[in-house]
Amino acid sequence: MNDIRWDWGLFEVLNFDGPEWLDGAMTAISGIKMWIPLYILIIYMVWRRCGWRGVVALLVAMGAAIGLADIVAGVFKHQGILANLLPEFPVRLRPMHSEGLDFATNGYYTSYVNGTVSAHTATIVAITIIGIYAVAKRWFTPLMIFVAILICYSRIYLACHFPQDILLGALLGAVAGLCGVWMFRGVIRITTKTR
Repeated sequence: MNDIRWDWGLFEVLNFDGPEWLDGAMTAISGIKMWIPLYILIIYMVWRRCGWRGVVALLVAMGAAIGLADIVAGVFKHQGILANLLPEFPVRLRPMHSEGLDFATNGYYTSYVNGTVSAHTATIVAITIIGIYAVAKRWFTPLMIFVAILICYSRIYLACHFPQDILLGALLGAVAGLCGVWMFRGVIRITTKTR
Protein backbone atom coordinates (compact mmCIF):
# COMPACT_ATOMS: atom_id res chain seq x y z
CA MET A 1 0.00 0.00 0.00
CA ASN A 2 2.82 2.45 0.81
CA ASP A 3 5.03 1.82 -2.22
CA ILE A 4 4.32 5.02 -4.16
CA ARG A 5 7.87 6.28 -4.49
CA TRP A 6 7.89 8.58 -7.53
CA ASP A 7 8.50 11.66 -5.37
CA TRP A 8 10.94 10.25 -2.82
CA GLY A 9 13.88 11.83 -4.67
CA LEU A 10 12.18 15.22 -4.72
CA PHE A 11 11.36 14.85 -1.03
CA GLU A 12 15.01 14.09 -0.24
CA VAL A 13 16.11 17.21 -2.14
CA LEU A 14 13.59 19.46 -0.35
CA ASN A 15 14.07 17.90 3.08
CA PHE A 16 17.59 18.56 4.29
CA ASP A 17 19.28 18.62 7.69
CA GLY A 18 19.11 22.31 8.44
CA PRO A 19 20.45 24.21 11.44
CA GLU A 20 18.54 24.14 14.72
CA TRP A 21 17.17 27.66 14.25
CA LEU A 22 15.64 26.62 10.92
CA ASP A 23 14.04 23.57 12.56
CA GLY A 24 12.42 25.91 15.10
CA ALA A 25 11.37 28.40 12.43
CA MET A 26 9.75 25.69 10.29
CA THR A 27 7.93 24.29 13.32
CA ALA A 28 6.56 27.79 14.06
CA ILE A 29 5.64 28.33 10.39
CA SER A 30 3.77 25.02 10.40
CA GLY A 31 1.80 26.05 13.49
CA ILE A 32 -1.15 28.41 13.97
CA LYS A 33 0.05 31.03 16.48
CA MET A 34 2.53 32.68 14.11
CA TRP A 35 -0.20 33.46 11.58
CA ILE A 36 -2.75 35.03 13.97
CA PRO A 37 -1.67 38.58 12.93
CA LEU A 38 -2.24 37.64 9.28
CA TYR A 39 -5.73 36.33 10.03
CA ILE A 40 -6.51 39.52 11.97
CA LEU A 41 -5.24 41.55 8.98
CA ILE A 42 -7.57 39.63 6.65
CA ILE A 43 -10.55 40.30 8.92
CA TYR A 44 -9.61 43.98 9.21
CA MET A 45 -9.17 44.40 5.45
CA VAL A 46 -12.52 42.73 4.76
CA TRP A 47 -14.16 44.92 7.41
CA ARG A 48 -12.74 48.03 5.72
CA ARG A 49 -13.98 46.86 2.33
CA CYS A 50 -17.38 45.35 3.20
CA GLY A 51 -18.19 46.25 6.81
CA TRP A 52 -19.46 43.77 9.38
CA ARG A 53 -21.52 41.83 6.87
CA GLY A 54 -18.29 41.13 5.00
CA VAL A 55 -16.64 39.89 8.20
CA VAL A 56 -19.61 37.60 8.89
CA ALA A 57 -19.51 36.33 5.30
CA LEU A 58 -15.75 35.79 5.56
CA LEU A 59 -16.00 33.84 8.81
CA VAL A 60 -18.85 31.67 7.49
CA ALA A 61 -17.04 31.00 4.21
CA MET A 62 -13.67 30.26 5.80
CA GLY A 63 -15.21 28.10 8.51
CA ALA A 64 -17.07 26.02 5.93
CA ALA A 65 -14.06 25.76 3.58
CA ILE A 66 -11.62 24.83 6.35
CA GLY A 67 -14.09 22.31 7.75
CA LEU A 68 -14.60 20.74 4.34
CA ALA A 69 -10.87 20.60 3.60
CA ASP A 70 -10.00 19.17 7.01
CA ILE A 71 -12.72 16.52 6.98
CA VAL A 72 -11.91 15.30 3.48
CA ALA A 73 -8.15 15.25 4.20
CA GLY A 74 -8.90 13.31 7.39
CA VAL A 75 -10.85 10.68 5.46
CA PHE A 76 -7.81 10.07 3.26
CA LYS A 77 -5.59 9.64 6.32
CA HIS A 78 -7.71 6.93 7.90
CA GLN A 79 -7.11 3.71 6.05
CA GLY A 80 -10.16 1.98 7.52
CA ILE A 81 -12.60 4.60 6.22
CA LEU A 82 -10.82 4.95 2.89
CA ALA A 83 -10.56 1.21 2.29
CA ASN A 84 -14.36 1.02 2.30
CA LEU A 85 -14.79 4.03 0.00
CA LEU A 86 -11.88 3.58 -2.42
CA PRO A 87 -10.20 0.20 -1.92
CA GLU A 88 -7.67 0.82 -4.70
CA PHE A 89 -6.51 4.21 -3.38
CA PRO A 90 -3.19 3.77 -1.58
CA VAL A 91 -2.89 5.34 1.86
CA ARG A 92 0.64 6.55 2.33
CA LEU A 93 2.78 6.80 5.44
CA ARG A 94 4.24 10.15 6.41
CA PRO A 95 7.95 10.40 5.53
CA MET A 96 8.90 10.37 9.22
CA HIS A 97 7.15 6.99 9.54
CA SER A 98 8.47 5.58 6.26
CA GLU A 99 11.28 3.05 6.38
CA GLY A 100 14.48 4.68 5.23
CA LEU A 101 13.28 8.25 5.79
CA ASP A 102 12.65 8.26 9.53
CA PHE A 103 15.87 10.24 10.02
CA ALA A 104 14.50 13.26 8.17
CA THR A 105 12.28 14.80 10.87
CA ASN A 106 14.43 17.86 11.72
CA GLY A 107 13.41 17.58 15.35
CA TYR A 108 9.65 17.40 14.70
CA TYR A 109 7.42 14.43 15.45
CA THR A 110 3.76 13.55 15.10
CA SER A 111 2.15 10.29 16.10
CA TYR A 112 -0.27 10.48 13.16
CA VAL A 113 1.07 7.84 10.80
CA ASN A 114 -0.71 8.42 7.47
CA GLY A 115 -0.28 11.55 5.39
CA THR A 116 -1.83 10.86 1.99
CA VAL A 117 -3.44 14.32 1.74
CA SER A 118 -1.96 17.29 3.61
CA ALA A 119 -4.67 18.98 5.70
CA HIS A 120 -2.30 21.90 6.41
CA THR A 121 -1.96 22.48 2.68
CA ALA A 122 -5.68 22.09 2.03
CA THR A 123 -6.63 24.61 4.69
CA ILE A 124 -4.01 27.24 3.81
CA VAL A 125 -4.85 27.04 0.09
CA ALA A 126 -8.55 27.46 0.93
CA ILE A 127 -7.76 30.43 3.21
CA THR A 128 -5.53 31.92 0.49
CA ILE A 129 -8.20 31.73 -2.21
CA ILE A 130 -10.96 33.15 -0.01
CA GLY A 131 -8.66 35.80 1.46
CA ILE A 132 -7.47 37.00 -1.94
CA TYR A 133 -11.05 37.25 -3.18
CA ALA A 134 -12.44 38.93 -0.05
CA VAL A 135 -9.61 41.43 0.48
CA ALA A 136 -9.34 42.29 -3.24
CA LYS A 137 -6.07 44.23 -3.00
CA ARG A 138 -3.33 43.68 -5.56
CA TRP A 139 -0.50 43.69 -2.96
CA PHE A 140 -2.29 41.07 -0.86
CA THR A 141 -2.20 38.31 -3.51
CA PRO A 142 1.60 37.78 -3.54
CA LEU A 143 1.67 37.94 0.28
CA MET A 144 -0.90 35.14 0.60
CA ILE A 145 0.74 33.02 -2.10
CA PHE A 146 4.11 33.39 -0.34
CA VAL A 147 2.59 32.37 3.01
CA ALA A 148 0.85 29.36 1.44
CA ILE A 149 4.06 28.16 -0.25
CA LEU A 150 6.03 28.66 2.98
CA ILE A 151 3.55 26.63 5.05
CA CYS A 152 3.42 23.88 2.41
CA TYR A 153 7.20 23.69 2.29
CA SER A 154 7.41 23.52 6.08
CA ARG A 155 5.40 20.28 5.97
CA ILE A 156 8.01 18.72 3.66
CA TYR A 157 10.92 20.09 5.70
CA LEU A 158 9.45 18.62 8.89
CA ALA A 159 8.97 15.21 7.16
CA CYS A 160 5.20 15.31 7.62
CA HIS A 161 4.37 14.99 3.92
CA PHE A 162 5.75 13.96 0.56
CA PRO A 163 5.37 16.39 -2.37
CA GLN A 164 2.47 14.27 -3.69
CA ASP A 165 0.60 14.81 -0.39
CA ILE A 166 1.12 18.56 -0.79
CA LEU A 167 -0.22 18.50 -4.38
CA LEU A 168 -3.31 16.53 -3.34
CA GLY A 169 -3.85 18.92 -0.42
CA ALA A 170 -3.54 21.91 -2.75
CA LEU A 171 -6.16 20.46 -5.11
CA LEU A 172 -8.51 19.80 -2.20
CA GLY A 173 -7.86 23.29 -0.83
CA ALA A 174 -8.56 24.88 -4.21
CA VAL A 175 -11.95 23.15 -4.40
CA ALA A 176 -12.77 24.08 -0.79
CA GLY A 177 -11.57 27.65 -1.38
CA LEU A 178 -13.72 28.08 -4.48
CA CYS A 179 -16.71 26.75 -2.53
CA GLY A 180 -15.84 29.29 0.15
CA VAL A 181 -15.74 32.14 -2.38
CA TRP A 182 -19.16 31.05 -3.65
CA MET A 183 -20.44 31.04 -0.06
CA PHE A 184 -18.86 34.45 0.70
CA ARG A 185 -20.59 35.96 -2.32
CA GLY A 186 -23.88 34.33 -1.34
CA VAL A 187 -23.77 35.62 2.24
CA ILE A 188 -22.89 39.13 1.01
CA ARG A 189 -25.79 39.00 -1.47
CA ILE A 190 -28.27 37.79 1.17
CA THR A 191 -27.20 40.34 3.79
CA THR A 192 -27.30 43.16 1.23
CA LYS A 193 -30.90 42.30 0.28
CA THR A 194 -32.07 42.18 3.91
CA ARG A 195 -30.73 45.65 4.80
